Amino acid sequence: MAQRNNNNAPTVATQTMQGQVVPVSSVNPLEFARATRRQRFAQYNSAWAGNGSTDTVKVLRTGIISELQIELSGTVTITTPTGSAATTQRWPYDLIKACRFAANGQSQLINVSGLKLKAYEMMRKSDLNDRGVAQFVGGAFPGTAKTQGTLALNTESWGIGSGVTAITAGSYSFDLQWLVPIAYDQTNLVGAIFAQTSSTDLTLAIDWAPITDLFALTGTATAAISATLKVLGTLYTIPTNPQGGIWIPDLSAFHALQQSRVVPAQGVNELSLIGQGVGRQLLRIFAQTWVGATPQTILPVNNTNFGQFGLRFGANDTPENLNSASIAAFIQERTNSVDLAGVWGFLSLDFVSEFAFRDAYDEGTASELRLLLEILLAQTSPAVEYVQETLASGVAA
Repeated sequence: MAQRNNNNAPTVATQTMQGQVVPVSSVNPLEFARATRRQRFAQYNSAWAGNGSTDTVKVLRTGIISELQIELSGTVTITTPTGSAATTQRWPYDLIKACRFAANGQSQLINVSGLKLKAYEMMRKSDLNDRGVAQFVGGAFPGTAKTQGTLALNTESWGIGSGVTAITAGSYSFDLQWLVPIAYDQTNLVGAIFAQTSSTDLTLAIDWAPITDLFALTGTATAAISATLKVLGTLYTIPTNPQGGIWIPDLSAFHALQQSRVVPAQGVNELSLIGQGVGRQLLRIFAQTWVGATPQTILPVNNTNFGQFGLRFGANDTPENLNSASIAAFIQERTNSVDLAGVWGFLSLDFVSEFAFRDAYDEGTASELRLLLEILLAQTSPAVEYVQETLASGVAA
């Protein structure tokens, strides 16, 4: 017999999901999947804010939102009255210095640079790769053609290669794309956000890198970017059930992708993962090491620069310990179908590509998680930029 309130009306059982109160009877992933419809439409289309500035996009409050696609297209104009112009290894994808997505008070769900977003997109989709896509990387302008490991799609254009010197004066067109993964996947929509309520607050903030992060300029040389920013949203409609209510999938977890920067030492480093705690699962972790004076360069992944790479927790439990950089590079290329180590110097530990979520780490039981990273040679001003992908219950988040 249904419970009743003081007005003798039936009491509807509710639960809180991602800070929103919904009837328990509404959570029906199977019926939701049968009746929902995917929709893609523009969230934002405007002139770009510019280098060193921030574009803030208020995401439409409709349906269940699963991902956002960022496109920046425009031109780079190089002038060299005197001096020279070169691109750093931050160009082109770290044009996004930080992509930050906040939902219902959770301000750090997504907080990563553009290059990390590109690497993650390749990890996330096992059927997506960059093989055969030629981009210019390194050497004198226009650079040396690379056909593996650029993270580029054939529909993209860099305009100017990455890490190339002696750029000729002129205007170069580019078209860059980044995916913001609000949900863990597009099938079960784990981590997607319930947007269709006036109490929802969804904000995408894109911090753009200053020109000095992207170009090394001498003399009176200049680099100027003009561009248009577009943001496309992917969402799923919320179907109604025959009783007049709604059907939604299980949205009890938040999906997070968070970047941190730490200073390592020569030798074996145990880098404690920031933000770990009960109610969280570690799905992936990947890292780059940057070295040298500004502008820094990526430390190449090879057996001269790196030794052990792995994961450690508790007192000394080490379930993942890859004893050479070449082994780590081989495993991640075989897992993700992309040479993440080659051009961009990524090392990664992927616990969910082959069997989600069996191999993920429960941070409530595997406490004091540390990234194990051995740097064999002394480096100038080294910094490790690492990204954690996690799932967290609403309470833990």
